[in-house]
Amino acid sequence: MDSPLSPYRVLDLCGTLGCLTGKILGELGADVIRVEPPGGDPCRMTGPFQHNQPHPERSLSWLAYNSSKRGVTLDIAAPKGRALLLEMAAKADFLLESFPPGYLKGLDLDHGRLRRINPGLIHVSITPFGQEGPYAGYAAGDLEITALSGAMSLAGEPGGVPLRIGEPQSAQWAGAEAAMGALIALFHRNLTGVGQHVDVSAQAAAMSILAHAPAFWDMLQVDISRAGAFMTGRNVHGAKMRVFWPVRDGWVNFILYGGNAGLKTNRGLVEWMETRGGAADTLKNIDWSRFEVSQASQAEIDEIERPIGEFFQTLTKAEFLQGVTRREMLGYPVSTTQDIYQDPQLDARDFWQAVYHDSLEATVRLPGPFAKFSGAECGTRSAAPGVGQHNREFWVDEMGLGVGEYEMLIEEGVI
Repeated sequence: MDSPLSPYRVLDLCGTLGCLTGKILGELGADVIRVEPPGGDPCRMTGPFQHNQPHPERSLSWLAYNSSKRGVTLDIAAPKGRALLLEMAAKADFLLESFPPGYLKGLDLDHGRLRRINPGLIHVSITPFGQEGPYAGYAAGDLEITALSGAMSLAGEPGGVPLRIGEPQSAQWAGAEAAMGALIALFHRNLTGVGQHVDVSAQAAAMSILAHAPAFWDMLQVDISRAGAFMTGRNVHGAKMRVFWPVRDGWVNFILYGGNAGLKTNRGLVEWMETRGGAADTLKNIDWSRFEVSQASQAEIDEIERPIGEFFQTLTKAEFLQGVTRREMLGYPVSTTQDIYQDPQLDARDFWQAVYHDSLEATVRLPGPFAKFSGAECGTRSAAPGVGQHNREFWVDEMGLGVGEYEMLIEEGVI
């Protein structure tokens, strides 16, 4: 089957912020050329590493986010390198980069120059704060981006410090948003023939993490704040409801709902508890068709949640998931990486793909297609490339460099 983007070529010059963008386009079938400096991109030294041994060819992070790409090296800061990049851009459909604002302009490789040589080129820039604005010139890592997006403001214990959310995520939010922007620009180009400059702010992209938060003010005039394992803002009395509950082997997510949203869940929970030794009278005596969690006092919430918490502590995560699925209740386990890797549903869907990595001398199971299409393929097409793995194939066979010129450029450190 054909892939949705099989006719298109992508030049991927991104650092950490944009690796996922090229991977998404590559999994959709585009020919993604990963352009690195001679010797390899610094991202290759981002851990974890196979066997905990740092090596540019054994970064598991690099391998994960650069699959479905070919790899070449090029020093774009060198005059000959800039000339080659312009020649590549003239024949490409997309150019992805995450350089600081103004860097490419200093090399005479800015969007204006690129557009003159290829009016149909879709140029995607991914930076911490976008190309313009008061923070545009600031450097930032995941901590700063996540904090300034507002996401950290709601993570942490009440009265405590704001916390970053687990593993670094801002690059993935930015990469996904950039891929969407690139595809929208492609749709526009298919209608008009004109390319665009897609300006992606990682800070703005990471705001999606808390997209639900502003709704609390719009609906209840409540400005929510950090609440740890609890949720605030849904109750007119300021009562808080537990979100994360301990079970025998970890945690689950379950929120007490009212109205139609919670009717089936609340009744199902009571029936479930009855089959496991009996539900508390507190729960059995509630008319769940009339229960409104937004009107309950903190004392009422505590009285309802106490027996629920005791019941959950008799379950494992797997038993919880099986129970809520069977009864069509709202709730899910908080999965670890190992839980996801061993998830029977993902196995049943043949989600994982086995890909052999020359650099690891091992076959690795990678996540499969992020989407399924009728009549089209999507998914990992190749392992992440080694440093300059496709240099000769690309520069000599496809770009037409003579063998002598190619070898001279290697000696000069341009390739």
